[in-house]
Amino acid sequence: MRTVFWEDNQLKMIDQRILPGRFEVLSYKDHRSVAQAITDMVVRGAPAIGAAAGFGLALAGFESASSSTEGLLADLQTASATLKASRPTAVNLAWAVDRIMGKVSSLSGGSGATEVEADVIRNFVLEEAQRIADEDVEINKRMAEHGAKLIDDGDTLIHHCNTGALATVDWGTALGVIRTAHEQGKKIHVLVDETRPRLQGARLTAWELEQYGISYEIISDNTAGYFLKAGKVQKCFVGSDRTAANGDVANKIGTYMLALAAHDNGVPFYPVVPTSTIDLSLAHGDLIPIEERNPQEVLGLEFMGERVAPQNAKARNIAFDVTPNRLVTGIVTENGVVYPPFEVNLKKAVLGE
Repeated sequence: MRTVFWEDNQLKMIDQRILPGRFEVLSYKDHRSVAQAITDMVVRGAPAIGAAAGFGLALAGFESASSSTEGLLADLQTASATLKASRPTAVNLAWAVDRIMGKVSSLSGGSGATEVEADVIRNFVLEEAQRIADEDVEINKRMAEHGAKLIDDGDTLIHHCNTGALATVDWGTALGVIRTAHEQGKKIHVLVDETRPRLQGARLTAWELEQYGISYEIISDNTAGYFLKAGKVQKCFVGSDRTAANGDVANKIGTYMLALAAHDNGVPFYPVVPTSTIDLSLAHGDLIPIEERNPQEVLGLEFMGERVAPQNAKARNIAFDVTPNRLVTGIVTENGVVYPPFEVNLKKAVLGE
């Protein structure tokens, strides 16, 4: 089953907030509820968010009562802004919406409209959203083939956050690489960072690894340095929500600390990044917008059924950090593994030069 899919004229998504305790698929009929679902992390992971936003735009087209191209385009532009505001860091969201709107603009040609023309646009938006979803699966599998070559039989790997099928339409980015290496017959073991405060590693990555039959152990985020220094880890694989033109990588909070520890101990560090997540318009990572989420995600944590923080405590909940390119060994893309100098080679990977 795909994480994000269109069925019965609705967008359907696996509710990732309740895994692994329960498996439920939620249905969405309007773009505003899709935007809220993205904000609330019903769906998460840059590629999955991008696909969800594309389908959300399709819903907006069918919601629009306009029979003219002009009116429909205005409604789609309004919906685009709503969807793009739902989460700022993951570039795939804006990329998917802008890709669809750019093609819609070319299709409409700015001419006068009839009801048939408006319906053609509505169906075109849905077709393009489905195309984005299907392409994501194929891109993930291509990345996985390139990345799996970096993994040797017997390797122990550290993985942060969740980058599997749940973070994409299907298959996964960094976890897709690990899954492919496993299916190739390589005996591997994965140390899974909990990934606080929402515990995507302990909840989602561990759940996925169990489905695939891959050996794993959950570790607290601050344990990674111990295993790296002890020589018990051969490689680190992570995802990315946005990668700047110079190879700086924005990913789930805690990635930077993992990269520092890996670099200090000579352990290769590989982000696995579809080219849609590479933002060539940003020269470096300091320009990447960083999301700060509700402090209750930190303050609401419990240990053995009891609240951890004092009742009146305050918290900061930064959702992402930026790993500078000097800590990155190579970036796995669907077009191959990109090595420094990233300023030159990432552009080649994205533009196919």
